[in-house]
Amino acid sequence: MTGKYDDIINLPRHKSKKRPAMPIKDRAAQFSPFSALTTYEEKIKETARITEKRVYLDKYMIEKLSHKLKTLQAKIEDEIEVSICYFKPDKKKDGGAYITKIAIVKRIDEYNKKILLDDGTVVPMDEIIRIEADIFEELL
Repeated sequence: MTGKYDDIINLPRHKSKKRPAMPIKDRAAQFSPFSALTTYEEKIKETARITEKRVYLDKYMIEKLSHKLKTLQAKIEDEIEVSICYFKPDKKKDGGAYITKIAIVKRIDEYNKKILLDDGTVVPMDEIIRIEADIFEELL
């Protein structure tokens, strides 16, 4: 049986005199799995990621939050620690996440409707759904 490569089939493997042989682990990497659809997996993960729906407060709850913010503003120098829960909209899809922070209120910016916490977090007032602190229990 004469084949197309019979003249070279039994020759020794070529070894370069100029370059060192590639390590076996690097040679193996050439044959590792190839993912042609790299963004496909990312999109599947993004679609599967769950976001929460925004809760809209009624007038009573908005007034209650407003009263709490005014109380905090009046006692801002007392460095009151609060637990504040707010909605953070998702940048990629509908919904978002509710975040609860426990921190000291450093500044309440009524003009820009933002609250600055001592850890550097800026909370938009329109996204707040709950504020709790010991000072509010004293008022009841």
